[in-house]
Amino acid sequence: MGTLKTEPARTRLDLLAAPVAAAIGQWPADAPVDVDEVLVAPIDADLADTAAFCAAYEVGLDESANCVVVAGKREGQVRYAACIVLATTRADVNGVVRRLLEVRKASFAPMADAVESTGMEYGGITPIGLPEEWPILVDSRVVATPHVIIGSGVRHSKIALPGPALGVLPGAQVIEGLAKPAA
Repeated sequence: MGTLKTEPARTRLDLLAAPVAAAIGQWPADAPVDVDEVLVAPIDADLADTAAFCAAYEVGLDESANCVVVAGKREGQVRYAACIVLATTRADVNGVVRRLLEVRKASFAPMADAVESTGMEYGGITPIGLPEEWPILVDSRVVATPHVIIGSGVRHSKIALPGPALGVLPGAQVIEGLAKPAA
């Protein structure tokens, strides 16, 4: 986990966005990953974007997972999904994601919509604590990674947890081929 100074997230709820802190507080006792394996580390908010973060904190891009909010319309209703992919890949938004959302066209959700809908800061959106009705689409490479770094809902910290934990979040679906290697 590079040079991050981590501690259990449940002891540092001040480093998490409100919906993320609430989800950590309600972590099921019978979950396959114990809440104490969900760690948080403070970071410089100016270094929150993936490339800058990985360089500054010596975290490999193959250990960093991005949460991309995607939207599409069907019958006049907007459908959202969160896609979790490694930083070495890109979500197949207009292929796999579009089909899973059952929409004609899918695209990245507008920043203002993503922030308002999640209650999280742009650049820090994470799959933990998302709206219950959103599917969480997790690329199979993410759950195959022993430990990954994700957002915390805010730009001034990151969460570190076992990759398999993302595949068992409420509403999560592990999808083979959700992402393609980044060009």
